[in-house]
Amino acid sequence: MRITPATELQTRTANLQRLMQGAGLDAVLMIQSADLFYFTGSIQQGVLYLPATGEPLYMVRKEYTRARMECGLKEIVALKSPKDIPGILADFGYPLPKRAGMELDVVPVALFNRFQKVFEQCSFIDASSQIRTVRAVKSPYEIEIMKDAALQVDRVFQRAKEVVRVGMTDLELAAELECTARKQGHQGITRMRGFNSELFYGHIFSGPDSAAPAFLDAPLGGIGVNPSIGQGASYKRIEKNEPITVDFVGAFDGYLVDQTRTLCIGGLPDQLQKAYDDMLAIQEKLKEIARPGVAWGQIYDVCYDLACRLGYQEHFMGSSGAQVSFIGHGIGIEVDEFPFIARGFKDQFLEEYMTFAFEPKAVFPGLGAVGIENTFWVAKDGLKHLTFSDQGLAVL
Repeated sequence: MRITPATELQTRTANLQRLMQGAGLDAVLMIQSADLFYFTGSIQQGVLYLPATGEPLYMVRKEYTRARMECGLKEIVALKSPKDIPGILADFGYPLPKRAGMELDVVPVALFNRFQKVFEQCSFIDASSQIRTVRAVKSPYEIEIMKDAALQVDRVFQRAKEVVRVGMTDLELAAELECTARKQGHQGITRMRGFNSELFYGHIFSGPDSAAPAFLDAPLGGIGVNPSIGQGASYKRIEKNEPITVDFVGAFDGYLVDQTRTLCIGGLPDQLQKAYDDMLAIQEKLKEIARPGVAWGQIYDVCYDLACRLGYQEHFMGSSGAQVSFIGHGIGIEVDEFPFIARGFKDQFLEEYMTFAFEPKAVFPGLGAVGIENTFWVAKDGLKHLTFSDQGLAVL
């Protein structure tokens, strides 16, 4: 178990403060778990107060003792109620902010209203873009943790090749792989930022179920075990000559990687085999063009155009009518971080040490889905793999 070094926290704080100053913010108040972990090294319930200049102040409601053990910041104090924050700020010599940022993409309205009552003279704006921009560029320390998560997800894939058999249900396969991941240190929680976005360890499904659309903003959904979940593995039994999707999120020491591999027993119909090969070709196109300074949306356009030229306009990234307008998503502490390899992002550019998962997939209702997904980090000379399992179709 890693404890985030104080030097990491200092760098992250300084990077956000530069963006805050550019946006004219006096302070940012953070309360969401993923952001707390990134900027404090802990998720103990409370408020991180980050002034535009000076030391951050972590005010912890529950559990203060654990926060003292886990957090490398200098200033950590106990907090009973948000209404006590102005007095605590005064004790540390901080004036009340006139213009402050909060994570308004995720903070519930009722909770936000409580903070507005505490800071009646303060104008609040959404600082989520600045926070996510800082988080998008990983440090070498973070990259090393993600490499550990990639080792974990490779062991999951190796286990899948060992246990898959005809007659096994998708749910039984998922349970085997989740057990393997847990034994390899999977943290058991896969964080997503989007409202109502939920994910367990990943998606495991076979045959027609892999082509079933679902509510989640993802190319594949699956049936799931009941309507309250509505995604993922079901009780369907695995058969010969159908695709088996293992889309799994490795999670280690707070950081995630995303990997998809396609397996089958005995082989696939020619249409699906060709589609799998073509998805690999789209990934190769990504690796040709993705460099620091290239727009996220430009990468999407080039790869989407290739998919259409290859004949997958009605099948790429979802079945017709349920297709998503992205091919890749940033990943780190959350599954859905910056950058987005998606339609329309023409003014946002790749930077060195950004990390993202790229997942070209072809979906055929009634047959199933095939595709590949890897997590990469952006180097000066192009993309480097974090996930590394054999990318060939695994024929068992």
